[in-house]
Amino acid sequence: MSAVRLLVGTRKGAFILTSEAKRERWQIAGPFFGGWEIYHVKGSPADPNRLYASQSSSWFGQQIQRSNDGGENWAPTGNKFAYDGALETDQWYDGTQHPWEFKRVWHLEPSLTDPDAVYAGVEDAALFRTINGGQQWHELPGLRSAKGHLWQPGAGGMGLHTILLDPTNPSRMFIAISAAGAFRTDDAGQSWNPINQGLKSPFQLPDPAAEVGHCVHRIALHPSRPRVLFMQKHWDVMRSDNAGESWYEISGNLPTDFGFPIDVHAHEPETIYVVPVKSDSEHFPPEGKLRVYRSKTGGNEWEPLTKGLPQRDCYVNVLRDAMAVDTLDPCGVYFGTTGGQVYASASAGDRWAAIVRDLPAVLSVEAQALP
Repeated sequence: MSAVRLLVGTRKGAFILTSEAKRERWQIAGPFFGGWEIYHVKGSPADPNRLYASQSSSWFGQQIQRSNDGGENWAPTGNKFAYDGALETDQWYDGTQHPWEFKRVWHLEPSLTDPDAVYAGVEDAALFRTINGGQQWHELPGLRSAKGHLWQPGAGGMGLHTILLDPTNPSRMFIAISAAGAFRTDDAGQSWNPINQGLKSPFQLPDPAAEVGHCVHRIALHPSRPRVLFMQKHWDVMRSDNAGESWYEISGNLPTDFGFPIDVHAHEPETIYVVPVKSDSEHFPPEGKLRVYRSKTGGNEWEPLTKGLPQRDCYVNVLRDAMAVDTLDPCGVYFGTTGGQVYASASAGDRWAAIVRDLPAVLSVEAQALP
């Protein structure tokens, strides 16, 4: 690989940042869809030229955009959706004909092998799939059978915000919903099971053994070990070594265990990254010091990464989809802030630089290594 592309979704459009393998100089293109909320932009692992973007507006609703040329040109997809296998319309479900209201697409996850196949996680929480590049979308209704009547929205809504595909098992997928918890399918989405054993939510759930209702902010895995999962929860950083069957805490010496993103080093499955913020009511770094924390031991032992990051008077947040890693060597780590900065480290976090400072609030960051 000789280059990297960052796909950045913001409150007022999408941006594409590109650089050579050294990741020292960056070119910025955009904004695409200026003025629209772009919750997520993601490229296909099967085709580096195929990109998908979630474009939404409180005035004009939701649209999925697709590019076939790496982001130079975009066009809306067909935007036809079948809800619960029974209805095909020109809109997502809207609450008038179905039990939940549709608000937006939080996350897009293209297939690992087919550029025309994509999963979409939406709010209110549901999972959709297309197999024809977005021309039609069909819900996977089995997910709502996993105690969906007990799900409740978190402070930011009831969004399905994380979709992880198991590269070793095409029938296995993990998803996370705020504030319902994490779920797994082993039969390609026909049926789902809650995987929340070991999570503790004393302020939200009176029942300590509740199967659903946990506010999960993000989950991550390394492709070489898809049974090992890492979670940033609403309070607590957690780990599972058995595909989510049980979890244990790895917050260790973090200054606070509240945060939103979590990610895994591309070449070191035991190296993980989080960005703690002060609390669930104060979404900014402790002491006004922006610090990424890295564990090289799979949790518990954490080191602050500060070189190149502001260490005074910094009160931004890093949202759940706003951190990414590339697959170059050394591994690049990236994150965007609600203050409009995008930071990059070409040294796995040892040193950081702001590659752009004045974007709208960053909602998502994805990294693509390019040939």
